[in-house]
Amino acid sequence: MTRNRMMLIGVIIVAAAAFWWTNQPKEVADGEPIVSVMVPELNAAAKRGEKLFNVNCAACHGPNASGKDGFAPPLIHVIYEPNHHADISFQLAVKNGVRGHHWPFGNMPPIEGVGELDVVQIVNYIRTLQRANGIK
Repeated sequence: MTRNRMMLIGVIIVAAAAFWWTNQPKEVADGEPIVSVMVPELNAAAKRGEKLFNVNCAACHGPNASGKDGFAPPLIHVIYEPNHHADISFQLAVKNGVRGHHWPFGNMPPIEGVGELDVVQIVNYIRTLQRANGIK
């Protein structure tokens, strides 16, 4: 084999390895909570929302929507009060993703497999936590 052919094969192998490496699933960051969240006693509907939140949202937004430092914002924050981010904004975020605009965490991708009724229950949980933490 010629030297040029061997170099080409080497470049292809390195490029393929780099492509494979950069396309591996990323582990979720273990950032510290950004805000302290007081969790009230939850009614049955909020508990259903909590379960859905824990499965679909907590990996990024932290336990009890407290955020993860260096990774994702808290949802228990005045920015997400109903007058600024209505419930429909959560539906749109799950469906379409969100371009980063309030926080320096980058864009949020769409969340596959989470339906509108799931989001309604998740928002119920988030709003319950917000009210308990003085966000009306």
